[in-house]
Amino acid sequence: MSSPSSKSALAALIATPPRVTDAGLLILRVGLGGFMAIGHGLGKLKANPATFPDPIGIGNQLSYYGAVGSELVGGLLLVIGLLTRLAAIPLLFTMLVAALLVHRADPIFLGGGAAKEPALIYALGYAAVLLLGPGRWSLDHVLFARR
Repeated sequence: MSSPSSKSALAALIATPPRVTDAGLLILRVGLGGFMAIGHGLGKLKANPATFPDPIGIGNQLSYYGAVGSELVGGLLLVIGLLTRLAAIPLLFTMLVAALLVHRADPIFLGGGAAKEPALIYALGYAAVLLLGPGRWSLDHVLFARR
């Protein structure tokens, strides 16, 4: 039989204090949002909207502005934690379109060329942010939390 003190020690190892959860959400938001905004959103500003891929049939220019908007604006919103869950929705959608349509003929895992893997990793992160929210270290919490 385990003693009550060993159970409480195990519970302390398993439990996650709220500050640690908020720190994890901050790292997740800033990492995913920053990499997406800088690495993808800014990079797409150099692309030609007229020749941008149109994987869902809404027109090249609308696809372009949708991708740039979700990646650049949505990524920055995640970084600062403003309208976080709302920003995660187009980011998640964009990454699923990238993985399932744009890279449909590519392998799942990276092996030296294009692959579904990066878009799927981003999609998993955005799904987590959508479900978990921004945490207390966000503008959402400052502006909208009930006091």
